[in-house]
Amino acid sequence: MKFLSALVLSALFASQLTAADAPVPSFRNQVQPILAKYGCSSGACHGAAAGQNGFKLSLRGYDNEADHLAITRHALGRRINSADPARSLLLLKTTGAVPHKGGVKFDTDSEEYRILAGWIAAGTPGPLTNDPRITRLEVTPAEATLKPGAEQALRVRAHFSNGRSEDVTRWVKYTSANESVANVGEDGRLRVIGHGEGAITAWYLSRIAIASLSVPFTNKLSPTVFSKAARRNFIDDLVLEKLKALNLPPSFRCTDAEFIRRAFLDTIGVLPTPEETRAFLADASPTKRDTLIEHLLARPEYVDYWSYKWSDLLLVSSRRLPQNAMWAYYAWIRAAIESNTPWDQFARRIVTATGSTLENGAANFFVLHDDPSAMAETTTQAFLAMSVNCAKCHNHPMEKWTNDEYFGFANLFARVRTKNGSGEGDRIIFAATEGNLIQPRTGKPQPPRPLEGKVLPMDAPTDRRAALADWLTARENPYFTRAIVNRVWANFLGVGLVEAVDDLRVTNPSSNEKLLSAAAKFLADQRFDLKSLMRAILQSETYQRSSQTIAGNEADTRFYSHYFARRLTAEVILDAASQVTSVPTEFRQDLRNANRGVGPAYPAGLRAMQLPDANIASYFLKTFGHPDRTQTCECERTSQPSVAQMLHIANGDTLNGKLKSPANRLAKLLTAKLTGEQLVEESFLLTLARRPTADELKRSAEILASTGEAGRRETLEDLFWALLSTKEFLFNH
Repeated sequence: MKFLSALVLSALFASQLTAADAPVPSFRNQVQPILAKYGCSSGACHGAAAGQNGFKLSLRGYDNEADHLAITRHALGRRINSADPARSLLLLKTTGAVPHKGGVKFDTDSEEYRILAGWIAAGTPGPLTNDPRITRLEVTPAEATLKPGAEQALRVRAHFSNGRSEDVTRWVKYTSANESVANVGEDGRLRVIGHGEGAITAWYLSRIAIASLSVPFTNKLSPTVFSKAARRNFIDDLVLEKLKALNLPPSFRCTDAEFIRRAFLDTIGVLPTPEETRAFLADASPTKRDTLIEHLLARPEYVDYWSYKWSDLLLVSSRRLPQNAMWAYYAWIRAAIESNTPWDQFARRIVTATGSTLENGAANFFVLHDDPSAMAETTTQAFLAMSVNCAKCHNHPMEKWTNDEYFGFANLFARVRTKNGSGEGDRIIFAATEGNLIQPRTGKPQPPRPLEGKVLPMDAPTDRRAALADWLTARENPYFTRAIVNRVWANFLGVGLVEAVDDLRVTNPSSNEKLLSAAAKFLADQRFDLKSLMRAILQSETYQRSSQTIAGNEADTRFYSHYFARRLTAEVILDAASQVTSVPTEFRQDLRNANRGVGPAYPAGLRAMQLPDANIASYFLKTFGHPDRTQTCECERTSQPSVAQMLHIANGDTLNGKLKSPANRLAKLLTAKLTGEQLVEESFLLTLARRPTADELKRSAEILASTGEAGRRETLEDLFWALLSTKEFLFNH
C-alpha cells in the first residue's frame, strides 16, 4: 500500500513542482539537513567510514559534492528516478515501501518527502557555488529557568549569507549535555528531569547553538544566607551569585587543620610536618592562612609538583624520547616553573621551539609529534583544552570546527623539519621555507590559518609558527586563557569549571560561565602569572569551605557550595607514605618494552613527584592510576577505586615494607621513649595533619598500653597502618 500511495503522490508532486513559481529545493541547505536529521549520514549508518551496504555518505553531510555524486551517480544512479520521483530508492526505502535496514524515516505525506521528491523531480541539482551559506544558528529561548517536570519547546532559526532566515526547528539535531537535568526530543521539546544546570545543543549544517537551562533546588533559604556569607575576592562573589540562583547554601569554613593539609597537598603535593601543623594551629594571627599560602608558593616542592604536572601535559617520557632528550625536556619545564615563567611565554617558547633538542629542551615537543596533524592536535589539546581530532576526517560532529579549518590549522606546522644533531639522541628542529600539508578530501592544501584567525600567505617564507604563537597567546584568544584557568582551578577545587578539564567544547559549557570568564580576565590582567591565579583561589572563601555538606547542598557536585573531597594522585600517596614512615621509595626506569628489564635506580631519596619520567617500574604507581604519558588527555590518569588498590593497601609490600623497616620513623619514635598519648598524637599529626579526638586518643593509647613493651612496636605498626589506609589519609578534603 505504501508503494501504491507513493505512485499516486508521484503524479501529484509532478504537477505541483512544474509550476513556474515552485522553488527548487537546495541540495546543500535542504536535502543534506534531512539526511543528517534522520541519521542517514550518521556514523552508525551511511556516514560511517566505510559506508553501509555499499552506500557511503560523508558524516552529517559535510562533503556536499561527494554526497551528491554518491546519491545521483553511484551504482549507475539506481537510487534516483527523476522521471518518476516516487519510484526512487531514496524515497522508497526511507518511507518503508521497500525493505530498509534503517527502518521507516518519514511518511509520504511529510514535509521531508515533499522536499526530496521536489529535488528529484527538478533533476537533482547539485550544490552550487552561489548557494546561500549558513552564517549562524539561533535558538530560543537561549536561557530558561524551569522546574522539574516542566517542558519547553525550543525554536531554531538559521541565518544565511543572503540575509534570509528560516525556521529549521524540524530539521535540527538536538542533544542534552546533562541528562540528569533535562532531556530533549527530536522535535526540540525539552523535559526537565532534575535540579541543577544543563545545556541543549542544536546542530544544523555544521553550526551549533546552545540553550542554557537552570533548575533551582527547592531549599527554603533566607536572603541573609548569601548576603552575610564571607567573601574574599571576585571568586566568592560569582560563586555565591550562582549558589543563590540555584538555592544552594554554602558550607561553613574549614578548620585550620583541614586547611593546612589541604593547601599543602593541592599546592606542593606533600604533607605538613607535625612541627608545621602545631605551629600553624597555635598561631593566633588572623592572616596566618595568607602567610601559609605565600610560604607554599615559594617552597622548592612547588617546583617539583608543577613541573611534574606540566610534564604529564607535555608527555615527558623515555618511551618515545632518548634518555638525554627526556632529561633536557624535563629540565626545560622545571627551569620555567622555577623562574615563574608566565604561561603565555611558556606556550610560545614551546610552539616556536627550534634548535638542538638537548640544548633547547622545548624542541622535544616536535620530536614527540612528528607530523603536522599530530602537532596541531596536541597543541590544541595542551594549550586550548579542546580536541580537533575528529575534524581530520570530517566536520566535527560535536564542535564547530570543519575539515577545512582543521587542515588550515595543521598547515601551520607543515614546514617544521628535523635532522640529526651532533650527538646521540640529539635532533635539530628548524622551519623550512616551503612545503604544505595536502588535504586528502580536496587533494590541495588549505591556506594556513589559526582557528578563527587570519589566513597567512601561502608562499610566505617566514616560520608560520610565529603567527600561530601570536594568535595562541593573544589576550583576545577566547580559548587559551580559559583553558589554563580551568586546569589550575580543577587542581585546587577538584572539579573543573568545565568537565572534563581538557574538553572545552562549545557544546560542553561551564558550570559558572561568569566565573570562568572573570578568572580568565584576571589571569590576563596579571600577565599570565599562574601564581597570582593560585593565590586568588587559595585565599578565596570558596576554596576554604569545609568538605562537609550541610542540609540543602548534599547533591551539589559542580557549583562549589562545599569543597569536593577527592582521592590523592598515585604519586602523592606514595610520597606521603614515604614521608610518614621516613622510608624513601626506590625508583627504577622501566625498560621492559625494550627487552632490557628494569633500569638503574634513581638517586636515593628522590620522591615520585620529582621523577622526570613516566616510564617507571612501579606496581604501586601503575595500580593507583599513574599515567603513561602517551596522549595529551587527563583521561590517562585515573582515580577510580579498584580491588587491586584495596588489596595492595591491605597486603601489599609498599605500606607493609615501609612500616616494618627497622630504621623507619616508628623505630625513632619508640627510641624517644614517648608516652602512649604522645605516640598517638604524633601518629595522627604525621598522617592526618590533625590531633586525635579525645576518644581516638583514649582508645589508641589504651591499646598501646595493653600490649606491653614486647608488643609495642607491632601495635604501633598496626596503628600507622590503620591511619595510612583510611579515606581521611588517601583523600584530600
